[in-house]
Amino acid sequence: MSRDARPAPTGTDRQRSAPTAPGAAPTLRRVLAQAGFETRMILRNGEQLLVTVILPVLVLVGLARTGFVDLATDGASRIDFVAPGVLALAVMSTSFTSQAIATAFDRRNGVLRLLATTPLGRGGLLAGKVLGVLAVELVQVVVIGAVAVALGWRPELAGVPAALLALLLGTAAFTALALALAGALRAEAVLATANLVLVLLAVAGGVVIPASQLPGALGDVALLLPSGALGEALRAGLVRGELAGTSLLVLLAWAVALAWGARRLFRWH
Repeated sequence: MSRDARPAPTGTDRQRSAPTAPGAAPTLRRVLAQAGFETRMILRNGEQLLVTVILPVLVLVGLARTGFVDLATDGASRIDFVAPGVLALAVMSTSFTSQAIATAFDRRNGVLRLLATTPLGRGGLLAGKVLGVLAVELVQVVVIGAVAVALGWRPELAGVPAALLALLLGTAAFTALALALAGALRAEAVLATANLVLVLLAVAGGVVIPASQLPGALGDVALLLPSGALGEALRAGLVRGELAGTSLLVLLAWAVALAWGARRLFRWH
């Protein structure tokens, strides 16, 4: 077909062919570049690396090789029982604590406001942060899983899809909580609050220690927390090969509610 014989472009054709901004890279490339930057910032930061990778590995080895915490494993080996809980703890440390602190200081230093005015935009920045969290979690699963396998972990493969679903829902819920906190409080307050909440949920939130083994009414409350639901869903999938429908529904409800809260509370400056 000659150039003159081509049909005149329609409005839709012009929209598809026009760049989103003069000289800017395509949207997907910008988001992936931001995700890579977020991932490197976490993994190259010694303090972040301590919280997201080293601390969960130390908890895994300590619980698997020592008996200072009395756990009823329901017939499973100790490493099979504690590994899913440690994975849940790792997800919380990355998607909540690490993300809340990093975003709060970016907001205080004007980084969020600056990036929001670039071709990346607010939506691209948030998408890059979410993808960065998922990339770090992939590294965590590989490292913690390798250490657990070396200690004798044999997860129930039939429950892996349910466990992956639980990890995604847990990531959505805790990332939304991180953004809500980072957008509503001062950076110094976020630093203290995020670390305190992580410790409280790790000790009494049904993550590493199952809700059924917590004292009194605390166990009933933990089942309704996103931390307890994530821990229960991962143990059901990776220890028994089961789909924990109630825990997944609790996680989904938290993810929706916290996303709504983050949308209402988050401020860019």
